[in-house]
Amino acid sequence: MRTANVRTIVVWTLVALVGAAGWSVLALSRGEEVSAAWMVAAALGSYAVAYRFYSKFIAYKVLKVDHTRATPAERLNNGIDFHPTDRRVLLGHHFAAIAGAGPLVGPVLAAQMGYLPGTIWIIVGVIFAGAVQDMVVLFFSTRRDGRSLGQMAREEIGPFGGAAALLAAFAIMIILLGVLALVIVNALAASPWGTFSIAMTIPIALLMGFYLRVLRPGRVTEVSLIGVGLLLLALVSGRWVAESSWADAFTLAPSTLVVWLVAYGFIASILPVWMLLAPRDYLSTFMKIGTIALLALGVVIALPTLKMDPVTDFASRGDGPVFAGSLFPFVFITIACGALSGFHSLISSGTTPKMIQKETQVRMIGYGSMLMESSVAVMALVAASIIDPGLYFAMNAPAGAIGTTVESASQVVTGWGYSISPADLARAAKDVEESTLLSRTGGAPTLAVGVSQIFSEVTGGGLKAFWYHFAIMFEALFILTALDAGTRVGRFMLQDMLGNVYRPFKNVSWKPGLVGTSAVVCGLWGYFLWVGVHEPLGGINQLFPIFGISNQLLAAVALAVCTTLLVKSGRLKWAWITGIPLAWDATVTLTASWQKVFSSDPKVGFFKQRSVFRDAIDRGEVLPPAKNMGDMHTVVTNSTVDGVLAAVLAVLIVVVIVDAVRVCIRHVRRPALSTLSEATYVESKIVAPAGLFPTSEEKEEERSAVGTRTGP
Repeated sequence: MRTANVRTIVVWTLVALVGAAGWSVLALSRGEEVSAAWMVAAALGSYAVAYRFYSKFIAYKVLKVDHTRATPAERLNNGIDFHPTDRRVLLGHHFAAIAGAGPLVGPVLAAQMGYLPGTIWIIVGVIFAGAVQDMVVLFFSTRRDGRSLGQMAREEIGPFGGAAALLAAFAIMIILLGVLALVIVNALAASPWGTFSIAMTIPIALLMGFYLRVLRPGRVTEVSLIGVGLLLLALVSGRWVAESSWADAFTLAPSTLVVWLVAYGFIASILPVWMLLAPRDYLSTFMKIGTIALLALGVVIALPTLKMDPVTDFASRGDGPVFAGSLFPFVFITIACGALSGFHSLISSGTTPKMIQKETQVRMIGYGSMLMESSVAVMALVAASIIDPGLYFAMNAPAGAIGTTVESASQVVTGWGYSISPADLARAAKDVEESTLLSRTGGAPTLAVGVSQIFSEVTGGGLKAFWYHFAIMFEALFILTALDAGTRVGRFMLQDMLGNVYRPFKNVSWKPGLVGTSAVVCGLWGYFLWVGVHEPLGGINQLFPIFGISNQLLAAVALAVCTTLLVKSGRLKWAWITGIPLAWDATVTLTASWQKVFSSDPKVGFFKQRSVFRDAIDRGEVLPPAKNMGDMHTVVTNSTVDGVLAAVLAVLIVVVIVDAVRVCIRHVRRPALSTLSEATYVESKIVAPAGLFPTSEEKEEERSAVGTRTGP
């Protein structure tokens, strides 16, 4: 056996052992202190083995990616939406586009059930479901000229199931974009540091785009160093601006932020992709991955212990103060990203397939990016689990449950079995220079507290306030990159839908369609956002309760399309790769939908909540979270809308799945009747590596290509 092979076996055996050790400690520890470093070890060991072996098996054995086949970016290159993009830049774009609010706040909220259920779902779910979905959707969309998920469903499943998929996907997309935008507004409102730093990423990205396109084409390393340097300068300057006379200019009200976000979303969706979107997302990725990597390093250095229970009593009782419902199915809905996300399938069938240079890159960009996002979710869960559980529940429980004073909060939280004194609650707020941390719901403030605790321990116990506000700004930057890419993808989806009626819309770069559909998409999510900002119980706040369910229902559509395409393309024996995740996701999400619609618990069931509030109105009572009779009527309306939407979306997804099963059965019985809408093979002229670092064979291929171009 060659020395290189022996070395490889030893290395991967050690990696597997690290992961196994992490899992063993997390699963078997009962009562004793457990270091958060074991969670990091379990995650990184599992990710490494999965990427090296499972993703390679799927890419080369199942999908049979072809490096000689030209991608849509090469064949249809028009410099607007279709543009061959360096794999490193595209990796940054794709990761930044898929990594929104979900991996940051979902795991924080799911910590209510304990750290173990969330950890298992985040890591196991991403390896066998989320990353598989992202890569397979990207592959099949690349083979179909970058078609959107809904359009692929229409062409491959049929007009009935396809129409349901198109409608469901577009409706869910608008909800997701509105929720992402609301989180950004809440994070940036009255935050001059965050607003300034994020605003500066736009001119920096424009500079990077023109640098790569006009000034120094192909010089990715150069532009990366320039961009990162300017980004760090913007971050440092942001704090200086916040403490200067310029602070007022960057202290924006929520309504003003809504206008700027809508304007930015519109502009980003119509400009050539190389000019703003791709370089800005690539730039943001440095900060995202850099911060998460430093956070993981901080865990290894500081070795904080996991203070949350492995599994809490709320997991079985289902009466948690953060969100109601039992562990199954609601942990898998609350962690809407990081393990499996339908939103990702829209990016994988949106911007990315129109920019990818080689089919062989779908493994790194599709599977690899999702593993990166999952690592974000793991670190968010770590941050939530290392803080005092009493503080965690005081921050994430609504004011109606714990009151508005540290004394009342301390008493209620202690009654739940997690004691914390009023002095400790007051001290925690003072440490991060906040007036109070009570009922800071939504997950983002809790994550910021956890991040500040880890970083402050590494730096000697100080600077908690600095790291807290840095984390708040980081979250806003993290989410904004999903908003701009999502808006562009929403435009693609609407153009595909309209293209079935009026053919010019099929050309996604057709200027009238490009501008018009972008305006419609921005107008829709912008409207819900505007109302939500001005009415605490209205607009996008009305749709927020179905965010997790709708996202996971969309994943069921994506997995159904992938399974159908595997069957129709002659890969029946490998259909289990997406079929098993589909069965699991459908079971979990449809169970959650059923409970949200029909549960007799008013904290869970929408229609039961409607009934309770309706009866209270008849009695003249005001129930929390309502503050007056007007709010009571709004809650009744919201419960009705959410219940109806949850039911309609579930029915649409069932239609898609049933129609997909019908198509698969028909193909197995009579394969001659099946047709594929795959683009015709065209030989590729582009030479580019499949992974982040080229192999020796790929280096030789690049040298040969350069010699051919420059030779006599």
